[in-house]
This record gives sequence, C-alpha cells and structure tokens, in this order.
Amino acid sequence: MIQFEDAMTSQASTTTPGQPSIGNKVAIMLGVAAAIGLFFYFDLGRLLSLEALKQNRDQLLAFTEANFGVAAALFIMAYIAVTGLSLPGAVILTLAGGFLFGTLWGTLFVNLGATTGATLAFLAARYLLRDWVEQKFGRWLEPVQAGFAKDAFSYLMTLRLIPLFPFFVINLVSGLTRMNVGTYVAATALGIIPGSFVYANAGRQLGSISSLKEIASPNVIGAFVLLGLLALVPTVYKKFRGAR
Repeated sequence: MIQFEDAMTSQASTTTPGQPSIGNKVAIMLGVAAAIGLFFYFDLGRLLSLEALKQNRDQLLAFTEANFGVAAALFIMAYIAVTGLSLPGAVILTLAGGFLFGTLWGTLFVNLGATTGATLAFLAARYLLRDWVEQKFGRWLEPVQAGFAKDAFSYLMTLRLIPLFPFFVINLVSGLTRMNVGTYVAATALGIIPGSFVYANAGRQLGSISSLKEIASPNVIGAFVLLGLLALVPTVYKKFRGAR
C-alpha cells in the first residue's frame, strides 16, 4: 500500500497542474496539420482566387441576397478557418466581403472573422511553442519580452496597420511573447480596420479589378505606414519622458 501511494505521489509530481500535456499538444498539431493537408490536397486554394470570385460572382450574390444571415455566418466561419490555420486567401475573402455585403457590413464581418481566427492562431502558437522557445532561447529573448510587454498594444497596432508584415507571421510570433490576450484582441481588432475597409470597399468594384496590385497602390501603403507610425507616438513619448 505504501509503495502504491509512493508511486502515485511520484507520478503526480511529474505533471504539474495547469501544465499542457504532450498528448494534447500532439493531438492539436495533428489536427492542424490534417486540416492544412486537406486544404492543399483538394486544391481548395483555387476557390480563393480573384478569377474564381469573378466567375462565381452572380451565384454568390444571388445566394447572399436570398440568405443574408446564412451567407454572413458562412463567410465569417470561412474567414476564421483561413486565418486560424494561416492559409492563403484572406485578401480574396475581404474583397468578397465587400462585394457581397457592402463596405460597412463587409468590414464588420471581416473584422469578426479575422480577429477570431488570428486569436486562435495566437493561442495555438502560445500553447504549442512558447514553452519550448523560452527554454531554448529564453536568455536572449528576455530583454525583448520585457520591452514588448510594456508597450505591446502600440507595437502590435503598428504591425497590424503596416501591410509590409504578413498577417499570419504576426499572429504566430505574438503568441511566443507574454502579451495579454485581451491586449492582443483589442490591438488586432482596431489595427485591421483600415486595411479591411480599403479592400472591402474595393470589392464593390470587383468587375474593374484585374490585379490585387491595383488596390495596394503606393499611396495606400504610404497611408498605412503613416498610421502605423502614429500608433508608435505614445511609446516614443514615454521613452522620451523617461530619458529626460
């Protein structure tokens, strides 16, 4: 009996409460890998292209007009899947949102789907990878973690506003930091509004768009860069006051 209790005690000591189990991590990784594999195996990316959107515009528009609520729900779920799994096609979905639902509703639905999917990717990266990254590179990352934690909202807002940084990379890298989930959700939801609005509004003129480069003109990118720099003003001001 004593040996049995000792064995139970030693087993309990190896699994700390709240610590993610390896089995759960493996199951999640396999599920994500399977979903991504199916996406590419069935070549679903062909449906998320500008040509496919133009070819099916009449059918999509007719379905949306007849089933607005169902179409909105399906659109948001599709956007969550694409961003949550870091799949290509978010830009096409944003254009489709503006075309099907109008600029304002399209921006709202894009924001809901993108923020939810980005948060899932953020949590997955944190759950699966952060402990390993901190164990391997914690000594070098500690100053970065400390600095990012102080002004996480401003830094993330800047990264969201400037379209030079891939959306999925920001999601995954943010999960490796110690940023608060609430801060991440708020900065993401606010930071993607300008870009979502621009692309959703462009989706209303879908017939006249022949390339995505026409939307991301130098003037538009320059405006996003200025917005991103403005988001850093509070951080720069605090550093300047601290230096003085």
